[in-house]
Amino acid sequence: MKKTNKPIAFNALALIDFELGEKPITVLHLGLVMIDPEARSQGLSWILYGLTCVFLFLRNQLRPIWVSNVTQVPAVVGMVGDTFSETYPKPDSGNRRTLTHLLIARQIMADHRHVFGVGDDAEFDEDRFIIQNAYTGGSDNLKKTFAQATKHRSDKYNNFCKEELNYKRGDDVIQLGKIDLNATRRFLTNDVPRGSLLGLTVAGLWILLNRLALPILYWSDNKREWNSLRPYKND
Repeated sequence: MKKTNKPIAFNALALIDFELGEKPITVLHLGLVMIDPEARSQGLSWILYGLTCVFLFLRNQLRPIWVSNVTQVPAVVGMVGDTFSETYPKPDSGNRRTLTHLLIARQIMADHRHVFGVGDDAEFDEDRFIIQNAYTGGSDNLKKTFAQATKHRSDKYNNFCKEELNYKRGDDVIQLGKIDLNATRRFLTNDVPRGSLLGLTVAGLWILLNRLALPILYWSDNKREWNSLRPYKND
């Protein structure tokens, strides 16, 4: 591919903050991904979605992060279902919706639907996690037919979208999952090209060094201050 100065890919992620049972919670919303047609099929999806989520997970000191996704594209539904932990909904036996899934989805749909361009007139089916008539709030031009939507390599996700979504009306599925240690392991073993593992490991260790090891090192030094930490004085 010839060199060009134009961006070949774009990913719009958003952090949504709210309270759940008087407890603050942050949800990472997987926004719109756009890839230049000339750069497609070059393995960029693992960078745009997975790598960003893993780095945020490391910066969060390995604390699990809730992830949300709104789409009608089977390939994206499958990517989220295969990558993240406790993802709902997805077409797997035993997949279940917890109360936390429901409460987070309600909060997102009540106060944050503008983040993904869903209008006030869209209805949310809480049982199936389907947003009906979703393309009236700024995302109108993104509406696709099932034939136009990119398919997943596994037919279970294609069949799931075909059966659950009304493409003529313009439905979306809202998925909720977690990026945690298990999700990170699956991402590293299944999605990251072998040639990129070393560089990714070094970058991850550097982030952990800054977020975990350095604060401990600075805290153990009782002679110099660091941010809000002050040296202990024995008068």
